[in-house]
Amino acid sequence: MEVSLINLELKEKIKQKAQEIGIDKIGFTHAEPFYELEEKLHIQKEKGYTSGFEHDVIEERIYPDKIFSKPRSIIAIAVAYPSKMRTKPPRVKGERRGEFARASWGSDYHDVLRKRMDLLIEFIRAEANEKADFKPMVDTGELVDVAVAQRAGLGFIGRNGLLITKEFGSYVYLGEIITNLEFAPDVEVPFGCGECTRCVTACPTSALFGDGRMNAQKCLSYQTQTKGYMPKEYRRKMGHMIYGCDICQIVCPYNKGVDSHFHEDMEPDPEKTMPLLKPILTISNREFKDTYGEMAGSWRGKKPLQRNAIIALANYRDRTAIPDLLRVIDQDPRPMIRGTAAWAISVILKREANEDVVSFLNEALSKETDDETIEEFQTAISLMKENLT
Repeated sequence: MEVSLINLELKEKIKQKAQEIGIDKIGFTHAEPFYELEEKLHIQKEKGYTSGFEHDVIEERIYPDKIFSKPRSIIAIAVAYPSKMRTKPPRVKGERRGEFARASWGSDYHDVLRKRMDLLIEFIRAEANEKADFKPMVDTGELVDVAVAQRAGLGFIGRNGLLITKEFGSYVYLGEIITNLEFAPDVEVPFGCGECTRCVTACPTSALFGDGRMNAQKCLSYQTQTKGYMPKEYRRKMGHMIYGCDICQIVCPYNKGVDSHFHEDMEPDPEKTMPLLKPILTISNREFKDTYGEMAGSWRGKKPLQRNAIIALANYRDRTAIPDLLRVIDQDPRPMIRGTAAWAISVILKREANEDVVSFLNEALSKETDDETIEEFQTAISLMKENLT
């Protein structure tokens, strides 16, 4: 590929500008199709291993020319985010808190990266000596972020499917820009996991295949973002993480000691990233938007987070939450939330159930019409009857 001297100079200017506007890594690659992904993506979809959050048209994820006229290059960017909170909320006896995964700390990374890419595009337009077109995307775009980033030399795709960089481990947000400008491609980073399989072993649901692929349906991060009932086999494994999952990152050797505090908009608010669980159960739409609206973890709305907060209280075995859960069953208009609360009560009071609670659940059950919710109540009541004291 022949690239003009002018574009080589422009490439260096872009790299310098990227640093100035808060982009921590930048790489360039050609816009040829990602042929190596075609079979893998079709198999993933056929086997039901996808989450449903991905772009649906596989061909558009592989062939840049299907989503952009005459693509010549793709610019990949990475922005590092913190892995540790500078301060944590005070520990108060009896107050149980949930937690958001690190990728949801700070402002929504989609907005953060788009703003940086817009600034970069504005700069390139002003500097380019030819008509320049661009298509930026973050996470929800057509292309596979990690595949672009790997080919552009930002890092390699680890066994957990995340991009791992030399400087920042896997604690990076990724974005890419397709353009009709032609730049010299950077060199790919070779696979660096060696024989290490710590992430595969540590995954609580065995979602990772170890070759960069996963069964997204089994991933706890996916499970925390669904809107229906969480299958029972995942509830205990969720722990108190009410959005996302960090386990495969925490155990990765490349992330040991990595904690990047470069950007103020990435800094977590401890009260938001480790929120008290009980207030979430009755939070209003307005309160939810005002409190969590700027976080990436709010994108699915309050319902999944309220369900997850109920599950977390059950995992804590928090007896002080029983009045709150009974109130949810009595007052919440959503069957799934009521059913999850019934399940949580049966878990918390598993060995100390009483007739009053069982009677309450029976009366609530008589008003339910949703099949899944009826089953949740029946299971909870049966479990408590077995252990009546």
